[in-house]
Amino acid sequence: MMTDPIEGGCLCGACRYTSTGEILNIRACHCHRCQKATGAAFYARVMVPLESVAMSGPVGWFGSESGVRRGFCQNCGTSLFSERQSANTIGLSMGSLDTPDRYAPQDHIWMSSKQEWLRLDDGKPQYAEGPPA
Repeated sequence: MMTDPIEGGCLCGACRYTSTGEILNIRACHCHRCQKATGAAFYARVMVPLESVAMSGPVGWFGSESGVRRGFCQNCGTSLFSERQSANTIGLSMGSLDTPDRYAPQDHIWMSSKQEWLRLDDGKPQYAEGPPA
């Protein structure tokens, strides 16, 4: 199933990306690692197949022992991607999408790490850790 192209980029405009792949899932992750990487209370992202994304600009990458590699603009620091090569997937940061209102998280994961002040009333499933298999 193909979707309309998903397009986005960074704050300064130096980095751009497009995906024409199938949306695999849309999630909000509340783990501490995502909070640190994005500088936000949670990381909302649209996951697509890795090979479906074309990107341009000065994208920098930061790898971690978790197997997730995070992409960001080397000029302005915008958090753009979370890539898991072992699963052939890439998460597109919802904050970097040109039209973020087209998408809404299907669920919330790693609620065990959610910031205490955050209240969620969207009615979406919430999982203490990762989603059920």
